[in-house]
Formats: sequence, C-alpha cells, structure tokens
Amino acid sequence: MRKIILACSLIVLMISCDKKSKVEKEVEEIPLEIKVERFDKVFFESPVEELPKIKKTYPEFFPPGVQDEVWVEKMTNPLWKELYSEVQKTFGDFGPEKTAIEDVFRHAKYYFPETQVPEVITVISEMDYNNKVIYTGNLLLISLELYLGKDHKYYEGEFPVYIRQNFEKSQMMPDIVSTLTTGKIAEPTNKNLLSQMIYAGKELYIKDLLLPETSDADKIGYTPEQITWSQENEEYMWRYFIEGNLLYDSDSKLGNRFINRAPFSKFYLEIDNESPGRIGTWVGWQIVRSFMKNNDVKLEQLLQMDAVEIFNKSKYKPKK
Repeated sequence: MRKIILACSLIVLMISCDKKSKVEKEVEEIPLEIKVERFDKVFFESPVEELPKIKKTYPEFFPPGVQDEVWVEKMTNPLWKELYSEVQKTFGDFGPEKTAIEDVFRHAKYYFPETQVPEVITVISEMDYNNKVIYTGNLLLISLELYLGKDHKYYEGEFPVYIRQNFEKSQMMPDIVSTLTTGKIAEPTNKNLLSQMIYAGKELYIKDLLLPETSDADKIGYTPEQITWSQENEEYMWRYFIEGNLLYDSDSKLGNRFINRAPFSKFYLEIDNESPGRIGTWVGWQIVRSFMKNNDVKLEQLLQMDAVEIFNKSKYKPKK
C-alpha cells in the first residue's frame, strides 16, 4: 500500500514539474530583446561641452525653464560624481540586469500578451523611493541609486531600516513587476480590510507567475526572517482578524495598521515589534494562492473578481 501511495505521489509530482517546465519552455521561446540606454553613464561621463547634445538626445529629462547652469553643476559636482561611481561599482555594464528584465517581460508577454516591451533607461535621480521604477509602456525608467544595498553609506541616517531594506539589487525585478500590474487589477469596490488584503494579494500572485525563481521574501520585500515569522504566526494572526471582526471593517486606520508600508504591523499587542509591516498584504497573498490552487480560474478572471467571492471560494486555512 505504501508503495502505491509513493508511486502516485511521484506521478503527481512529475505531472506538476512537466506542466511548469512546459510553461517555462513556452516563455523562453518568446522572441524578445530589450534596448538599454545608460543615461546616467552618458550624463556623468560626458564633458560639459556636450550638454546641448545630451539635452537634444534625452529631452524628457530636461524640463523647460531649467537653466543649463543647474545641469552643469550636477555634472561636475563631486558628490554626484561619487554617487555615480558607486552605481558603476554595483552595476557595471548592467548585463545581468538586462537579462533579468528580458526574462520578466517574456513572462509578462506570456500572461499578458498586450504588454508593451519598453526601452530601458537607467538614471540617477533624487532618491525618491516611491518611484524607484517607472513604466510608461514605451519606457522603463530605473533609478539605480536606490539599489546599492541596504547598508550603503548613502542611506544611513537618511532612511529608516524598513525602507532601506528594499534598497537591494534583488528588489529591482519585483519593483518592475509592481509597475507592470498597474491597471491590470480591478480596484476594490469597497475599502474594507479584506478587499485591501485581496487586492494586494493579487499583485503578489502576479509576481509568483512573472518571477518564478524569486524568493517570497524578495517578492514582498521582507527579510527571510520576516517570512519565517509570518509563516509561524499565520494562524494566530488569522484568529486575531476573525475574532476582532476586522475583515469587513472599513475603518481607514486598518490600512495603515496592516496594509501600508510600515516598520511593523499594529495589532496593539506585544508581538507588534516582532511583526513585519504590511502583514495583511502577506495574508491576502496566501488567500489568493489558496483560491487559485482550489479553483479552475484564468488569471484575467482572478484579477477582476470580487474579494468576497475569492475569499469564500479559496478554502483558505492558515497553517498551524
């Protein structure tokens, strides 16, 4: 009997592997090559005399009304030049990143055939962590100064730990996928906690598909220890949401407590300082995963479905 069970398990495993490899083989066959323009390199390595030429080539980076003196000062400022040097140390010719971006867009074209393949332009901007990556369809702008590593000297004292922990190279592809999800997920019909959790969970599920080799920690921007904490406390957190009748509560404070970026989640309990921020997002991800595992639904349908229907059909049970 044990041999039969083992044989069946192996067959199921082989079928799952074959299915995955079939998808990945189809993804690999999608013809795609992305052009990368290193605007940061052009700007900081060119002599001042070439500024008019640079402005003509990249007019989108030079707003009207800004005097040339501003750009000349930036091109020659030792601090900006040092920052560029640090970027070059981290990224070099940007070759591995180019390959990874192409893989992301192959997956995007597979699951969302209408996806427009952009030209990638790397920049060194003003450390705006809310806009690390911008996707416009024809352009993908990446601010390289925000991927130098969480412990880089430029971030110390400037950003709190929970923000700069995502200033790693490993966050670039997840950030790119986040920008690609814009407009693909139906906005929730109400603002209760469950709707916010499921909405965020849908975005993370897209990352499961577009970044199959990426760790859960990098997909959500947690440390491995924060993922472990979430897994070990999943049942406890779920009981807290249920017993507090929070799932269908539309209190605006719940978003800040459990969904929005924060140093920790706010249960108002002793566990708060141990918890990662955005824990409601992580739980919503598990609900969406459970739904897709237990229902034969296409991705396009999932992204348009109501949160309540997803939850009711998910058969979600937190792991003990």
